[in-house]
Amino acid sequence: MTMILQKKDMTEEDIKLQYITPAVTSKWERKKITMETQITDGKINLKGNLAVREKGKRADYLLYLSPNNPIAVIEAKDNKHQISEGLQQAMDYAKMLDLPFAYSSNGDGFAEHDFLTGAERQFGMDEFPTEAELWERFKQESGFTPAQEQVMNQPYYSSQSTYPPRYYQRKAINRTVDAIARGQKRLLLVMATGTGKTYTAFQIIYRLLKSEKVHKVLYLADRNMLVDQSIDQDFAPLQKTIHKINAKKDRPETITSYEVYFSLYQQLVGDDDKENFRELFQPDFFDLIIVDECHRGSAKEESRWRRILEYFSDAIQIGMTATPKETKYISNLSYFGEPVYSYSLKEGIDDGFLAPFKVIDVMTNIGEGWRPRKGQLDIYGNEIPDRIYNNSDYDYNIIIKDRIREVAAEITRYLKSTDRMARTIVFCATEDAALRMRDMLAELNQDMVKKNSDYVVRITGSDEIGKGKIK
Repeated sequence: MTMILQKKDMTEEDIKLQYITPAVTSKWERKKITMETQITDGKINLKGNLAVREKGKRADYLLYLSPNNPIAVIEAKDNKHQISEGLQQAMDYAKMLDLPFAYSSNGDGFAEHDFLTGAERQFGMDEFPTEAELWERFKQESGFTPAQEQVMNQPYYSSQSTYPPRYYQRKAINRTVDAIARGQKRLLLVMATGTGKTYTAFQIIYRLLKSEKVHKVLYLADRNMLVDQSIDQDFAPLQKTIHKINAKKDRPETITSYEVYFSLYQQLVGDDDKENFRELFQPDFFDLIIVDECHRGSAKEESRWRRILEYFSDAIQIGMTATPKETKYISNLSYFGEPVYSYSLKEGIDDGFLAPFKVIDVMTNIGEGWRPRKGQLDIYGNEIPDRIYNNSDYDYNIIIKDRIREVAAEITRYLKSTDRMARTIVFCATEDAALRMRDMLAELNQDMVKKNSDYVVRITGSDEIGKGKIK
């Protein structure tokens, strides 16, 4: 017995199999089509101590010009819906993915939205545009140049151990390399902490190097840990051509044979304000400079990177930050300009790539507005001057053991009420404060330290043993 379904009775999957897929594959190579492509992971919702993940967003069809360049999205609906029923959803996905063309279909025909012209139309199932047709339309409508095409056609770095870029990383990479191809020389990328800024920087550098748009790159950071982590992890594929600058050992005649140079600001501008970069490099040496975490630091730190960037002023310069700042001292917007792309903490949480959080306010006995009792001593045995103290004083102007114990006890209480083995980071004012907090937490969690001597460790810039525990 053979059963033939009427089109109106078919499911969405049937419509895709019987009508949409044949219509598209008759015009596009199968290898340039992906189906059910995951865009987001799905938001994590907190319900008490339980975390429940929503369903992520998936595109029914994505059509690609090259592995890193999708150009169109198609949203399918069953035949009970009109042709254009899924167009708004396709447009939402296209906006998320920076795609110029969005389509929907119910098996009777296609509806199209062209983001470059704003035009919409409908056409028959046998009229879907070919790759060549869409590519020509895109070039004509966007004014695409050969320089942009050269960079765009250069694929991302990929391997079994390297994950493909998430949709927002791909947008950040594509927008950046495209802006550079169009001649822009000062760019700002704003990406929330935890969304893969270093990985994004690596893919930008990789594509620009391989397309021969740049040849020498300087990657600036303010922490040794960040530099070493970047070299060992995200930048590992380029390790044969990477050099970490050491101002004391490097010589201008022997430092020229690499492609990517990593440096701390302190290596290029010493604590004595000596401008080592002038002795090591000519002003035109670098084609591209990345300033990692360009929001961080004091007026002195900002002065350092400003002097470096002004010396290498002919280079393309990209600032990367989680939080663009405009203050009396720091002004990365006025230097780099408006962000070429931004991906916020809220977007990361909504997409499910970052975990949501709840803020728990704790009032300590020794906190804002605290006044010492007569004759009370600090940690060094000195009498505490009689005045009103605020949170900004503790661990800077005054160190009180009772406060350290109170904070450590609150952290311990919280861990005991949730999960004592959940990864926990305690940020401290100084390296010394971090050591005092580590010692107090170890004292209050002796049962856990007995099971694992590394239950609580200090990880700071000068603590080599602690840094070795990061992985």
